[in-house]
Amino acid sequence: MNKVVGIYTLGCKVNSYESEYIIEELKKNNFIIGNFNDKCDIYIINTCTVTNQADSKSKKIIREAISRNPNACIIAMGCYVESHKFDPVPGINILIGNSGKSKIVKLINEYYNNYNNKNDINDIIPDEFEDMYISNFNNRSRAFVKVQDGCENYCTYCIIPYVRGKCRSKELNKVVSEVKDLVNNGYKEVVLTGIHTGSYGKDLNLDFSDLLLELVKIPNYRLRISSIEVTELNDKVLDIIKNNNCICNHLHIPLQAGSNEILKLMNRKYDLDFYINKIKEIRKIRNDIAISTDVIVGFPGETEELFNKTIETCKEIGFSKIHVFPYSVRKNTPAEKFPKQLDNLEKKKRSKKLIEVSKELEINYMNKFLNKEEDVLIENSVDQYSYGHTSNYLYVKLNGNYVKEEEITCKIIDVSYPYVLGEVIRKD
Repeated sequence: MNKVVGIYTLGCKVNSYESEYIIEELKKNNFIIGNFNDKCDIYIINTCTVTNQADSKSKKIIREAISRNPNACIIAMGCYVESHKFDPVPGINILIGNSGKSKIVKLINEYYNNYNNKNDINDIIPDEFEDMYISNFNNRSRAFVKVQDGCENYCTYCIIPYVRGKCRSKELNKVVSEVKDLVNNGYKEVVLTGIHTGSYGKDLNLDFSDLLLELVKIPNYRLRISSIEVTELNDKVLDIIKNNNCICNHLHIPLQAGSNEILKLMNRKYDLDFYINKIKEIRKIRNDIAISTDVIVGFPGETEELFNKTIETCKEIGFSKIHVFPYSVRKNTPAEKFPKQLDNLEKKKRSKKLIEVSKELEINYMNKFLNKEEDVLIENSVDQYSYGHTSNYLYVKLNGNYVKEEEITCKIIDVSYPYVLGEVIRKD
């Protein structure tokens, strides 16, 4: 069609994967991928709704696209669209929820055939996994593979189960084939991602460990698990992690709150003893593993005492990084009606305090690797310096310009937050 398309992606790695798939499909059909900030014929906004801030940004980006070219075809898709299907932003020409993204080319062609707006949002999200397959990524040094969609945990603060639907998984053989293709195309790291990644296989009579067992057989790459619930790190999964160094030395395991009182109010599926004991198990099999986490501060009912308990818990566990989120009221979730809601000023104050704790823990973890050798996957080079991540997600800064996707062994010589400084020993 030779029309120029600008794409903007908000939110999680699943959205990033879906946008990459859309880029591939558009290129196959003679569309030109342009800069979203320029005047384009078509704008695609892949939205997010996990917080109020995500909602606001989704609306802002949609309105900016409409303003930039009032004659463009405006396409909004994803979680914000799914949660606001009855009151979409005016001026959108094609609406797509969290199914049907793979039909993007068909929907664009139908729109241009008669210039009638298209609404492709299902009343109920289908139970089948929507197949997408990517063999090359646009300007990325690591590849993502979406293996799962949907969530059925129903944490009281979270809107995602309502906008993403039931847990559903990509067929195992298709995941294996996609990862093999990516490795054969030169990617040295593949990240498994999903809305609730560790629930992979529950609809296929499989376990997440069944998928890992197949993927660790593929040679010459490292495999990263994007995020996994502590309850899904069963003995089978831990045994695979213990015995396969191709699995990255980093796990992201959401904690969300550091007190049993708040965990119960959140409807999380574990208590602190379970979480802490599982971390101890993991560190027995990989002593120097990086364990990062998510924590929500300012949840309804979180007193100053309970917040301080969260700080104590985070320090006791010794996370390598904490992603801090002030609690955001999501409409039609149970927590919206909970008493003892905190004001935004208090949530902001607590967020700032926990971010400071995170920085302290990050530096502590970085210092453990001084004078040690680590392999770095180069991601970009700027002004005579190169940057990349190690298997355990240390962010490394190296002197010199190196090729993206090159793997370099370096010695960690200093900590200069947010980086560690590396001295090159050898290149792959």
